[in-house]
Formats: sequence, C-alpha cells, structure tokens
Amino acid sequence: MSDRIQTRKLGHLVLMVRDIHKSVQFYTEVMGLTVSDWISDQMVFLRAGSDHHDLALSQLPAGSDFEDLPRYNRPGLEHFSYLVDDVAEMERAVKILQARGIEIVRGIGKHGPGENLFLVFKDPDGNNVELYCEMTQITPEQPYESKVWERNIDSFDQYRFARFVVPPPAAVVAAKSGKPAPSNADEQEPA
Repeated sequence: MSDRIQTRKLGHLVLMVRDIHKSVQFYTEVMGLTVSDWISDQMVFLRAGSDHHDLALSQLPAGSDFEDLPRYNRPGLEHFSYLVDDVAEMERAVKILQARGIEIVRGIGKHGPGENLFLVFKDPDGNNVELYCEMTQITPEQPYESKVWERNIDSFDQYRFARFVVPPPAAVVAAKSGKPAPSNADEQEPA
C-alpha cells in the first residue's frame, strides 16, 4: 500500500464571486455550462459534462473586503478537488494526512447537491484541497432535474458532522445549524 493518496482526476473548483447572477450568466451564456442545482441564491453548481458539477460559484457576503486574503470573504478560489475511487480511499487519505501533520479543515461529509462525499485539507500555501467521490452523474440515460436547496446543514453535510474527523469550524456549525455565530470575526464560513 502506498503512502500517497490515489487521486484519479482533477474534479471541480469552487469560486467566491462578487455577483452570482452575473457570474451564472457568464458561465452559462458564454462558456456553455448548465446549472445543476442552487443553494438558496447563494451558491450554484454548474456542469460541462456528466459530473453533477465541475464548477460551483458562491456569493461573497455583502461588504466583503476584496483584498482580504486568505479568508472566505474575497473573490477567487475557495477550493479545488480531486476524485478518489471510494470512501475507503478517502478514509485512507485521512490517515496519510494525519501522519504527515497536514491540517484537515472539514470532512468526511456528504454534500446535498451532487451527493458527493468530501474531505478538505490545506496545501503548503494554505489553499483548500478537497478529495471527493460518489458524485451524482448526469447523462441522457440518467437525466436530472435542477432544484434549489435550502442553505442549511442538509445541503452542506447530510451526515450532520457525524463523520467529520476534526471538529467542524464554529462558523460552519453556526451558519448551517441555525446557532449563534462565533464571536471570532476572523473566522468565516466556507462555501
């Protein structure tokens, strides 16, 4: 058994955007992508192929400081992802990351839109890297009807943090569970 994660392909990106509707118009009308799902009017999942999404856009909060790096209230990349074969490989990845002292940010969880399992961790520059598997596939033989999810715990993690290998960030718990937000203003909610 290798001490490296067995990635299969670069999967999807999540971008933080200033105007989600303007961005959706660009990515659908100019780039030819198709909307798979929305979470409220705050996040949208788009596809070019059969994966439920290969690009997701997340609306920046009002009053965001566009120069405020590396927090989640600036335009740009929130995370990028790599496909792994299955949950067993994802669980093996947890052990590899922990053995190497790599910070795990969130997961293992299961998103609502796309139904994919996820695990997010930091690379040496502080970028969020996600491993995912079991994403919904959309083909002519397996059509899909787009829907709008409520922005809550079920759209973020259908396991409700039960399989997280690290405590979920307080801002995520507050935002997704309807609990009071943390007092730490530097901690932001990820997409």
